[in-house]
Amino acid sequence: MKFVFAGYTSTPQFTQPQDWLKRIDMYAGLLEQLAQTDEVISIEQIDFEGDLQHSGVQYLFRRFTKSQLLFPGKLHRLIKAQKPDVVVIHGLHFPLQVIQLRHALGSSVKIILQNHAELPFNKLQKPLQRLAGAYVDACLFASKEMGLDWVRRGNLPDASKIYEVMEVSSIFYPTDQTEARVRTNVSGSPVFLWVGHLNANKDPLTVVQGFLQFASTHPEARLYMIYRNDDLLPEVQNLVKNHPSGKNIILVGAIPHDDLLYWFNSADFIVSGSHYEGGGTALCEGISCGCIPVVTNIQSFRMMTDNGQRGILFDPGNVDSLCKALQLTTVINPFTMRQAVLEYYTATLSFSAIASRLRAIAGSL
Repeated sequence: MKFVFAGYTSTPQFTQPQDWLKRIDMYAGLLEQLAQTDEVISIEQIDFEGDLQHSGVQYLFRRFTKSQLLFPGKLHRLIKAQKPDVVVIHGLHFPLQVIQLRHALGSSVKIILQNHAELPFNKLQKPLQRLAGAYVDACLFASKEMGLDWVRRGNLPDASKIYEVMEVSSIFYPTDQTEARVRTNVSGSPVFLWVGHLNANKDPLTVVQGFLQFASTHPEARLYMIYRNDDLLPEVQNLVKNHPSGKNIILVGAIPHDDLLYWFNSADFIVSGSHYEGGGTALCEGISCGCIPVVTNIQSFRMMTDNGQRGILFDPGNVDSLCKALQLTTVINPFTMRQAVLEYYTATLSFSAIASRLRAIAGSL
């Protein structure tokens, strides 16, 4: 099959193709895996024009204005010129463009929409979103539950078009923990790792409060927190400063993304307090290195932990629930659970697994 991937947003702050491919490596790996058996073309929109063949994928870099993306006849002609069997569109927030795309391509080309964490439109825009759903062949969500919510709310017309496929994966892999800890200077037993913004949705306050209680009875435990956005940093610092176990939490701050390989491999557990995630990139990266998830019981995380069979779930915003989850980390067999986590990653969350799933879905349409 010939796949064309495209979208209706641009990122003009990027001017070099290689920099952009580095930026999207958590997604580009899927294209590369798919290209091992199929022809794959990806149309990218940065401040650069030209074509690039990379790891089996043909990248077409084009510039489009905002008006050209609202009424994207030029983009659609480019897509049609590739003579695709399948077109994968990033995001479900472009119903007007998707309807135009169907008219441009005709009925023979399969159109697949891939959710990238966007939420359903409100009442005013819902009818158009629902109408666009009738023009496509499939909608991909990291969790089928998430897609069925769109159907129940009336934003998509047909549950039979909903498919569960992880949206991104990880470029990271397991390494020796002792060597990784030499690089990161991490210590503790066990070691928990937070990777995410300090904002209300990620809910670091619940995580910090729960961990401080846990550390009161497990003084060797450590929580390392890596973050960029620091909206709630003063509140986090206040909690840490005023608790006897505050020394057990280390606020690392921002680090280069490539260095996360060593941090994930230094940790025993990855913890997240998110109230909503479309896919959970940091969680997927941690899982790829063998970190055992201690994460919120939300739709995407249920899928990523095999409904809690490959990790420990707790209720969002609930400190007591988190404390119980942290206590469970002391009674599980970490070696057995780590192996189960890595096996599930390979079978479900890896680039090869996602590519196989997408190929099978496209072939069935």
